[in-house]
Amino acid sequence: MSQSPLFALVVVKAFMRRRFVVPFLCLACVAAAAELENNTAPAPVPAPTPARNQPASDDALYDLGKSLFEQYAPAEVKEQYDFPTKERWDEFAVKLQRALDGDSFADLAAYEPQARAALVALRSIPGCEDQASWLEERLELITAAKQIVQPPPVRPGTPPPPPTRVDLPQYELWLERLRATPVPAAAEQFLPLLLAQFAAEGTPRELVWLAEVESMFNASARSPAGARGLFQLMPATAKGLGLSTWMPDDRTDPTKSAQAAARLLKRLYSQFGDWPLALAAYNAGEGRVSRALAARKAKTFAEIASGLSVETRLYVPKVCATVALRTGVTPEKLASPR
Repeated sequence: MSQSPLFALVVVKAFMRRRFVVPFLCLACVAAAAELENNTAPAPVPAPTPARNQPASDDALYDLGKSLFEQYAPAEVKEQYDFPTKERWDEFAVKLQRALDGDSFADLAAYEPQARAALVALRSIPGCEDQASWLEERLELITAAKQIVQPPPVRPGTPPPPPTRVDLPQYELWLERLRATPVPAAAEQFLPLLLAQFAAEGTPRELVWLAEVESMFNASARSPAGARGLFQLMPATAKGLGLSTWMPDDRTDPTKSAQAAARLLKRLYSQFGDWPLALAAYNAGEGRVSRALAARKAKTFAEIASGLSVETRLYVPKVCATVALRTGVTPEKLASPR
C-alpha cells in the first residue's frame, strides 16, 4: 500500500482529548477527497517504510499517522485537537480487551459509553467498515453484560420468564436479545458458499451462522488483537490450518476461511465431545478449556463457565442462540460432525 493519506485507515484507535475518535483518519479521508477533487497527487509523506513483505510495526504506524496529521490537518484542527500519545493510542482497545478477557461482567459493562462513541465514529468514516464490524459485535457483549449486572425492572403483569437452561448459562438472555435482530444484509451473499464448505467438511451446516457472531458476515472484519475474516481466525490458528496470513491473507477469502473454520470446529468437537465446549475452545483456545476442565474435574461447559473469561461466557450461549433462531436447531439437536 502506498504512503497516501488512505494508508492511515489501518490505524483506527485513538483518543481525541476526551472523546474516542480517529482524528488522523478523518483528516486522511478529507485529504483524499481533496486530492480527487483537485486531481493532483499529494506531496510525498516523510514516514517510515516497512520492509517489503513485512507488516509495519506499531511504532512505524504511529509515526506515519502522526506525520499524516502534521501534513494534512488544517491549522484550526491542530488548534482544537491533540494527536494522541502512544500511551493513549491503544488505551481503549487494550482496556476493552482486558475487560473481555477478565471475569467481571460489571467491568465489561462499564465500557458501553466509550464503545458506542467509538462505533459511531467508525461508522461515519468510509473505509472503517472492517473495524466497525468487530466493534459492533463486542458492543453486543458489552450490553449483554450490562443487562446481567443491571436487569431491567419487571413490569406488573409480565409473564414469568421461561425456565433457565442450567447446561447453558445466559442462553435465554441471548434468545430474548436476538429474537428481533434482522439477518445481516451480507449473509445472503455468503450463505450458499459457506453452507457448501461446511457440508463438504462434515461440520453441521447450521454452524455457518458463527460468521454472524464473529464478523456480521464481513469477510474483511479485523480485530485489534489480529483476528480477521468471516470467522475471525487469529494468525497462528490460521497458519496451523494451512492459510496464508500475509499477501494474500487467506482469512479474507470466504471459501478458504470457511474450510478452515469448519475443520477447526470439527477437530474441537472431536477433542471435547460437545458443541458448547467446542465453541468455548474456538473462542478461548483449547488449552484454556482443557485446563479448566481438568482443574474442576468437569465435563460440561456449565461446570467451567465461571472459570472462563466473560467474553467466552457470553460468546458460547450467543452462538447457540443465534443458530437456534436462524435455523430452528436448538443446542441439544445440533448434530455431531461426520
